[in-house]
Order: sequence, then C-alpha cells, then structure tokens
Amino acid sequence: MIDFASKTRELIDSLKSICASYGLGNDGNEYKIITQVFLYKFLNDKFAFEAKKIEIKLNVVENWETVLTGMSAEQRDMLQLQMPPDTARLKPEHFISHLFARQNAADFAKCFDDTLRDIAITNSDIFAVKTDGGAKITLFDNLSEYITDPSKRDDFCRAVINQLVTFSFERIFNRKYDFYATLFEYLIKDYNKDNGGKYAEYYTPHAVAKIMAAILVPNDKRGKIKNVSCYDPSAGSGTLLMNIAHAIGEHRCSIFSQDISQKSSSLLRLNLILNNLVHSIPNIIQGNTILHPYHKDGKTLKQFDYIVSNPPFKMDFSDFRNALDSKENQSRFFAGIPKVPAKAVDKMAIYLLFLQHIIHSLKPNGKAAVVVPTGFITAQSGIDEKMLAGVVSMPSNIFATTGTNVSIVFIDKANQDAVALIDASSLGETIKEDKNQKTVLTETEENRIIQAFNKQQAEDDFSVVVSYDEIVAKNYSLSAGQYFEVKIDYEDITPDEFTVKMQNFNDNLNTLFAESAELETEIKKQLAGLKYE
Repeated sequence: MIDFASKTRELIDSLKSICASYGLGNDGNEYKIITQVFLYKFLNDKFAFEAKKIEIKLNVVENWETVLTGMSAEQRDMLQLQMPPDTARLKPEHFISHLFARQNAADFAKCFDDTLRDIAITNSDIFAVKTDGGAKITLFDNLSEYITDPSKRDDFCRAVINQLVTFSFERIFNRKYDFYATLFEYLIKDYNKDNGGKYAEYYTPHAVAKIMAAILVPNDKRGKIKNVSCYDPSAGSGTLLMNIAHAIGEHRCSIFSQDISQKSSSLLRLNLILNNLVHSIPNIIQGNTILHPYHKDGKTLKQFDYIVSNPPFKMDFSDFRNALDSKENQSRFFAGIPKVPAKAVDKMAIYLLFLQHIIHSLKPNGKAAVVVPTGFITAQSGIDEKMLAGVVSMPSNIFATTGTNVSIVFIDKANQDAVALIDASSLGETIKEDKNQKTVLTETEENRIIQAFNKQQAEDDFSVVVSYDEIVAKNYSLSAGQYFEVKIDYEDITPDEFTVKMQNFNDNLNTLFAESAELETEIKKQLAGLKYE
C-alpha cells in the first residue's frame, strides 16, 4: 500500500524544488504557488473521489476523465448536484489530465492560468474569502506571472503539471483530522513564521491548541454539542479553530474568523478545505478586527458560543488609536484603551483590546480561551464580573519564535464558583528549532494539565482550585504559585545530635575557607609571573 503521507510530502517538496529552480525559493510569492497548486490538486482529486462514489462505473474504467468528458452537459450537471456542497464545480477543461495533455501547446502558461482562474470564478460563491470592505479574494492567482521572465513561464507550468499527475489524493479523503493537521503543518511550515513585521503572523503550537480545545470541550461533552458558533478574532492559519471544531465535530459547528493578514486568511481557507469545513469559508474575513469588526447581528456585534485566540501581544496601533476612542466602542472596550506612549509605540499592549473584544463577543453562557503574556496574570487588575474559569501558565519558550512567557486564560460566563490555576512552567523538554530554543510538552504532560483543570484537582506545586474571594485576598493575582501551601519539613533531633550537625557545618565551612585562601595565593603567584612580550 502506498504511504500517502510520504507521497504527499514528496509532492510538496517537488513543488518547492521547482520554485527554487525558477528563482522563487524563499521568495515572498513562493507560498502562493505552493499552496494554490496543492489546492488545485486537492480539489481535482476530491471531485474524482465524489464522482466515483456516485457513478460506480468510473471506478473500473482506465480514465475517468474521458468518461466524464463524453457525458452531456446535463448529465454532468446532474452528477455535480449529487455531490456534497463542499466539492468544487469542475468542467472537463478544468481537469489536471486536460492540462497535462495540452502542455506542449503554444502559450501553455496562459492556458494554465486561465484554467485556474476559471475554477476560482466558477466557485467564488463557495470558496472566496471576503475582506472587511466586501471585496472577494478568490482561490487562484495568475501563478505563472510570478515568474518575471515571460520566456520561462511555459516551462515552469509544464514542470508543475507534470508533478500533479504522479499519484492521486483519492485515498486520503477517508483519513481523520490528525492526518490533515500533520499534512497542513508540513505544507505551510516555511510560510507561517513570525517575520517581525507590524502585523506578524504567529503560529500556535499544537500542544497549546489541544489543551485549549480539551478544556473548552471536555470528553464527556464531545458528540453532544451541536449548532454552535466558534470564533477567532486573530485567526492566523487556523490551528486553534481547527482543534476546537474537531473537538465539537466539524458538522456540528460553524467557524467565524477575522485576521488582518491576507496570507493568513488564505492559509486558513486551505485549512478549512482540508478539514471538511468548507461551509464556514464565507465567514472568513480578512481585515482589522479591532478597527473594523466585521461579524454582526444587525448593528450590534455578533456573539459566539466559543472563542479561541492567540492575539498579537504588542503592536503599534497609534495610527488608529483615537478612532477607537468613541461612544460606539465604550461597551466593547469597557476597561479602556491604552494611551499612546511617548516612547516604544511598537510595544503598545494591543492584546488588552483583543481580550476586551473577546469578552464582549461572548454569549451569556459562552466560553473562551485566550493566550496572554504571563506578566498580565500577576497584574493588580480586578475581576469585576465572575467569569473566570482558570489560568494555565505555560513553560517558557513554548513558542519558538518568542521568548515571552505565556499563559492561557479560560473564560466562562457561567462560572460563579471555583477557579482552577495551574503552573505548568516546569514541564516539557527543550529542543532546538532552527536557531531558537523551543519547549515541547509530551502527550502525558498535556493530559496531566487537561485532567487537573477539568477535574479541578489540587496537586502540590502544580495546581490549585481557589474561590473568587481568595483571589481578591491575594490582590487579584492569578498566578498559581501565589496559592501553593508552603511546607516546612521538621525533624526531631536530640541536643547532642544538634551539636554534631553544627560542628559538621562549621568544619565544612573551615575547609572551604582554607581552599579559598590557597586558591587566592596561587592566583596572585600566577599573576606575578606574567611578563609582557
């Protein structure tokens, strides 16, 4: 049996090699080519997979494309109507085999681009991502135009199409979430890094995403929740949303998101397509959540059942800070808007705005999990409303691209009682990723955190369950370590044993002092012997 995971990685590596051969290695446009060509292959083979389930005879013929091409337009329309709504609408001239057969024709690059653009236009009602201004970002660009030398575009497109016919994805469509999560991570691993820009994308480690989803949707709730909404106001490529959607059930929830990065929004769309969440693509918005929140019910902001987010912590938003300070935003930014500092405007705490936006966007019985800087949870900030479920302080360097220590704050508007605080800072092992140190949790450690939180277990120097009154008494500290019981071990000894112990301490100190004096004499002797040459 073919190892489809390996074959898929080989295809991705081959496409990257082609880009490198044509001068696009590590180019800003490389990710567009890789992800869009991969998506074209995925949609083509998904169409074949669904067609063969309906028309059994397509499974036994040598070339299914030829049979479909021979059908009348009405027959093909009827076939398409029987396919799931997340299947792309494809014409015979859209098939990979059609382009493969025409690769030696003149002006092949134009044919290649026109084919992908026609697929994008034909399916824009299903697969287009919107901007906060209402514009549509379709599936495919004119990919050959990223090759600056027009004379090389035909050869580039030929090289690409020849890679796409080497094997079919059809056998992967019965795989489960973990397969696609690993595949997606491999596909985008070079394109979803923090490049240090003003709106840098941040990749959330799977351990963090798993812990957030498992606490928001415990095992005893899985399969029982339906028709709920899940939202991320700073979605990135969608790791957090995919995890919570999988925990709930992809067809039991609708995904909503907004992110200022066009690249992240495109990667999120790909993630949704891979994970049977195509029905949520119309809810994916590219735009500035803080300045122009898109999702609304009438004139008020839409509220959600679940919110997950790993927002940017610090960012210069001085250019639109005053626009936020309006009567319209008073209820959303109930705790206030940070002022523009005289210095270090790039360190403005924008995560505080995201946190307020999230609380405001939660339904009365909604739940949320938000990644915040650990320093925030020890700040003297009051808890005006009882809506805190707990806090998990994560190990340092859990994010390879930043040294900032992070914690996950869990919000539950229905929680009026106990709050779980967990100090997981000592867990994990350190590995090197590229040039950075990264802490990785084992599956056992992940489950230890999840179980302690969900079962509200108190464990020495690890977890504690406290009341709101206790939090107030500790000056609103949400750091688990502040609540751990300090234990002093006492040992019963006789006066004679005490005298012996003290004499031993004294003898050890005298020995150390003597060794120190000898070392000092030797160092002075060596220094005196140094000569200038």
